[in-house]
Amino acid sequence: MGAVREAERSVFGWTERAERLSRASVVAATFAIVLVVGVVDYVTRWEFSFSVFYLLGVAVATWYVSKTFGVITSIVSVIVSLGGDLASSPQYDFPLQPYWNAGIVLASYLVVVWLLARLRALHRELEHRVRERTAALTSEIAERQRLEEEILEISEREQRRIGHDLHDGLSQHLTGAALAGQVLADKLTAHLAPEATDARKVVALVEDGITLARNLARGLHPVEMTADGLMQALDDLAATTADLFKISCRFECDSPVLVHDPATSGHLYRIAQEAISNAVRHGKARHVTIRMEPVEAGIELAVSDDGIGLPEPLPVNAGMGMRIMAHRSGIIGAMFEARRNDAGGTTIVCTVIRRGDPGSAA
Repeated sequence: MGAVREAERSVFGWTERAERLSRASVVAATFAIVLVVGVVDYVTRWEFSFSVFYLLGVAVATWYVSKTFGVITSIVSVIVSLGGDLASSPQYDFPLQPYWNAGIVLASYLVVVWLLARLRALHRELEHRVRERTAALTSEIAERQRLEEEILEISEREQRRIGHDLHDGLSQHLTGAALAGQVLADKLTAHLAPEATDARKVVALVEDGITLARNLARGLHPVEMTADGLMQALDDLAATTADLFKISCRFECDSPVLVHDPATSGHLYRIAQEAISNAVRHGKARHVTIRMEPVEAGIELAVSDDGIGLPEPLPVNAGMGMRIMAHRSGIIGAMFEARRNDAGGTTIVCTVIRRGDPGSAA
């Protein structure tokens, strides 16, 4: 099989090189082939037929130049072959025998020319259709990617808007309600009313609602629009995860890492958030580490856990969370990797290519 594939590559490579030659070069090569075959045909005398070898020149002329030139080459080949045979003083039983043979050979050449011309036309039509389909598919893929990015951007924008509404609207409204409730509780206490205890419970519930609303707002719009906002957001994410799931989750960043592009910060945060969610919900991890550091390529964000780890080999059709993280990485031009740890668990790595100073990303 290896030898066959090597032969196929050689043939295809020769064919591609021939396609790049000029028409004049192909015409010259065709006549050179006919001349060489004619000389050999003359030297071997009329007893040996070399008609089949002229087909090489006929095929080159038809395939790489045109059907008309293939017909011309066929006629020239027959003339050269007939001239060589007649020049070698053949002994025929009938005077018209060499001309009859030449007519039969010419007819067979013309059939070959017609078949090759038809095959060449079909080949070119197929190539044209392939180019059209490829262009359409490329355009469709680009349009789909653009729509996915636009939908993701709209989703992020709506999340930020809802986060602002929760923080600046609902939280402020609940804060006002809590203050009003506290005033009412103080008045009831001053009048020694037994309802004062219930009023304070209502205030406590409203304050819990304020905390919940702020946490929701932070989850929907976690990263502040500053270069160091991502570090603070990841640190808060680690603390929130540890408190919510009762596991060990810490953020490590030995040196300041500045990310100036808000979109990059948002995507990196969502990747870390999704990686933690997968580690806790699917990997049953008890220890999660978020690490961000500058590397030679740019900025590396890694989320490691001690869960059950990824299956080996990783399925081609990975889970939705894994595909979302890979897609977010692609949007910001980052390299994405998901690997199984030697000691168990999973590590998700996203490396943002440096476009500015070391330790920062555009």
